[in-house]
Amino acid sequence: MNKLSELQKKDLEHIFHPCSQMKDYENLPPIVITKGEGMYVEDEFGNRYMDCVSSWWVNLFGHCNARINKVIKEQIDKLEHIIFANFSHEAGIELGERLTKVAPEGLNKLIFTDNGSSSTEVAIKLSFQSHVQSGNPQKKTFVSLEGAYHGETIGALGVGNMDRFTDVYKPLIREGKKVKGPDCFNCTYNKNRETCDAECFEHMEKYLLENHNEVSGVIIESMVQGVAGMRIYSPKYIQKLRKLTKDLNIHLIADEIAMGFGRTGKMFAIEHAGVSPDIMCVGKGLTAGYFPMSIVLITDELYNNFYDDYSAGKSFLHSHSYSGNPIGCRIAVETLKIFEDENILEMIEEKGNFLRTLAKEKLKETPYLGEYRQIGLIGAIELVGLPGERAGYEIYKIALKKGAILRPLGNIVYFMPPYIIKEEEMEKMLDIFNESLKEYLERFQ
Repeated sequence: MNKLSELQKKDLEHIFHPCSQMKDYENLPPIVITKGEGMYVEDEFGNRYMDCVSSWWVNLFGHCNARINKVIKEQIDKLEHIIFANFSHEAGIELGERLTKVAPEGLNKLIFTDNGSSSTEVAIKLSFQSHVQSGNPQKKTFVSLEGAYHGETIGALGVGNMDRFTDVYKPLIREGKKVKGPDCFNCTYNKNRETCDAECFEHMEKYLLENHNEVSGVIIESMVQGVAGMRIYSPKYIQKLRKLTKDLNIHLIADEIAMGFGRTGKMFAIEHAGVSPDIMCVGKGLTAGYFPMSIVLITDELYNNFYDDYSAGKSFLHSHSYSGNPIGCRIAVETLKIFEDENILEMIEEKGNFLRTLAKEKLKETPYLGEYRQIGLIGAIELVGLPGERAGYEIYKIALKKGAILRPLGNIVYFMPPYIIKEEEMEKMLDIFNESLKEYLERFQ
């Protein structure tokens, strides 16, 4: 093992890191970050890193944003927490007003949860219970797409389709139905995501038409399947799905945990399709990288299925101790204010256009490049046929030494930077990728 600092020794003595094989830490010890500012974080040795993945897709406006820091301090001095059953507070009320104004039409009610996986659990339970209370208890199947990721709790794993997350837990999981969905990089119809008519929808259409009496809901990652490799697909797929689910009395559940709050250039990714879901899960960027919080938004129709005398047994009994925490709500309110005050969506469009043009130039001679794809400020480089094992991980390690966090998805290297990224930092980001790939390939010469 590399020589460790005292902090690294203490970390490895006690901490089991997420999504990690701890044996890997023998060669790449945990990097202990001591501070952050803007696009950058700094470790205990003074090394600085560009946070090109927004610290697992959560950071929108850079580390230690002055506006958000200010409101947190104000809120802490006012109210840190209160039980959210039978009680409320100003920050939560204001968040409800602001979020429903920018959400897709019809999503007027909010249920607070703590993280993305929990919001998936809520969505599944809500959908099923609503059908039961509407006289359709047979509707208990949930449908998702091949390659889907909707979280890692047991219910969420049931609608996920990533073997590395689910295989060992199969005996515990109630599996939903996984339907072949869009895979535009390997399109079997020889179409293009920008111009196709979502011919691949035929698989979903066939399954739903044949089994709709048993289907409670269809859950999708709007526009981009993130963990599957930033698979971007046509909005026409969502349009077709929305029409069919309405016709067949099936709830459409939009998982916007990763893609909401501007990531794709719209406030919510489903807006690219111009439709509204019955249920929408939001999180990550909701609190701009500061606080664990997610929200499930639902229609009035769904809400009314639970509204009755307590004795009727229609209450939705799902809670978290920290539901609706005032600090998290105050951060979320400020996040929405920043979007409005600083014209964030216009900024994303401008910077996204610049990144697209820049990537086309910078990657034109990149070896093993299968595809560069982008939507908003999400860019993904699909590398095909690379030599060696865990090539993406090895490129990631090299990039760290060059001062950039480029965490891969298999052999797909993606960019999801904070919106404050500057043009020269985009150039640096792409240059570091190219340099890291080149250095990796030199091992095989």
